[in-house]
Amino acid sequence: MDRLRLYTFKLCPFAHRVRLALAEKRLLAEQIEIDLKNKPADFKALSPDGRVPLLVHGPAKLWESAVILEYLEEAFPQQSLMPSQPAARAKARLWMEFANARLFAPTHRLIFAKDDALRRELVAEMVGSVRALEAAVTERSGDGSYLLGDQFTLADIALYPWFEQAATLARFSAFRMPADCRGVAKWCEAIARRPAVQSCARSDDWYTESYQRYFAA
Repeated sequence: MDRLRLYTFKLCPFAHRVRLALAEKRLLAEQIEIDLKNKPADFKALSPDGRVPLLVHGPAKLWESAVILEYLEEAFPQQSLMPSQPAARAKARLWMEFANARLFAPTHRLIFAKDDALRRELVAEMVGSVRALEAAVTERSGDGSYLLGDQFTLADIALYPWFEQAATLARFSAFRMPADCRGVAKWCEAIARRPAVQSCARSDDWYTESYQRYFAA
């Protein structure tokens, strides 16, 4: 079988998604850490946009985390991470897009925003997105621990890395996790208990110290 190579960066939540999927599927991959401030020539030659994650599997060269996740699901169907029914699969993909557009995109803008009014707007947008997720997990309360019910899916994997870093985001910005979003808190706890997730997890202090070193460099 062709070996898997994952070009990654320790703080990248999109690369973390791929690490989670690999762990859940019990797949071994050579993980190659990339210094995004000093990218090696061989990585530049492989990556069309110079970003991580990048997965190489035999002749396949894949970028964009959502594409990589779907590829792993199709290439390695064991330990399935997608529902069997088309409507549920579509719902999972909608949540993957929600994660990108409603959480990761405003967070990226917040990190680099200088205008206070814009920063307040972005924080409010993220809080609203957390509340939207709260409504979704509350509606399916009692019908499983995960976003789509009993099955842990790519929808959970797409969202969770943002929440793993949320406490660190609160240390560097005005964002605060809404205390009344108890459904989201229980969802996070259920995911954090998974052995595969624990094998990839980092502490709040680790994220804070790593970000401080990264931005100081």
